[in-house]
Amino acid sequence: MSEKFQQVQFLSITDDNAGQRIDNYLLSKLKGVPKSKIYRILRKGEVRVNKKRVKPEYKLNVGDAVRVPPVRLDEKQSAQPSNKAIDIINKSILFEDDRLIVINKPSGIAVHGGSGLNYGVIEGLRASRAQQDFLELVHRLDRDTSGCLVIAKKRSALRNLHQQLRDNQVNKVYHALVKGTWPKRLQKVDAPLLKNLLQGGERMVQVHPEGKPSKTLIKLLRTGENMSLIECKPVTGRTHQIRVHCLHAGHPIANDSKYGDKAFDQRIKDLNCNRLFLHAYQLSFLHPHTEKTVHFTAPYDQQLKNVVTNWK
Repeated sequence: MSEKFQQVQFLSITDDNAGQRIDNYLLSKLKGVPKSKIYRILRKGEVRVNKKRVKPEYKLNVGDAVRVPPVRLDEKQSAQPSNKAIDIINKSILFEDDRLIVINKPSGIAVHGGSGLNYGVIEGLRASRAQQDFLELVHRLDRDTSGCLVIAKKRSALRNLHQQLRDNQVNKVYHALVKGTWPKRLQKVDAPLLKNLLQGGERMVQVHPEGKPSKTLIKLLRTGENMSLIECKPVTGRTHQIRVHCLHAGHPIANDSKYGDKAFDQRIKDLNCNRLFLHAYQLSFLHPHTEKTVHFTAPYDQQLKNVVTNWK
């Protein structure tokens, strides 16, 4: 843990951070400090903006004076990504320029730390780019989902891409392997999703009339042996949307520990694939600087290749 975190910091907000929430700003400045610690010092009023207490959702303005208290952590709290983990993350980069990083996120690595995890993709990138002042996730993927993930290197790029997401200008294409023969005529799943927290904090989602409107477009790519490879385009971006929509349609995704079918999962494991078969295969959007459309494709990892190769 950096020694400077053990001293009071006085920071002045520039245009690059204007509009950013104070909690996200602190996460980027206090690299390696657990989210729980950051929210604790905010809740206790130890962080001051213009000499006043602020809530985590406070949005910063140019010229704001931020006081950050000393942050002291024990060795366990200070856990950082290992060199091996950082190397895996950096080797997954598909594209990088002065505004963006696009990676092919490996399955099993979270996008950020928290909920018992010491680190994720963003912490790994920050650890290997200590000189980079700004690194923020543009969007998220589930821990077990692999594929295209975008990180912004400038606040302006983050704002631009968030606006594109709100305007449905970002085209996301996922590949999923599901149980059974997906009907060619079933090209859309339109079902409201409700998010619940079960006992123990486990997050589950279900189709429910009181849920948020949710829509996924589906295209059948390949079928046979009572399983199907499908292309999924989420129109909305709800938690676990593709996974729950596939289950709702009667075709759970392979190796889905929350919503899957154990017998089907065992068949997939026999094909040397032990991970969730959900992959963010392609992504396209307008580059925030050139304003030209950029396209990215994330290749399958070896386990996904095992299935499509051994599937007769």
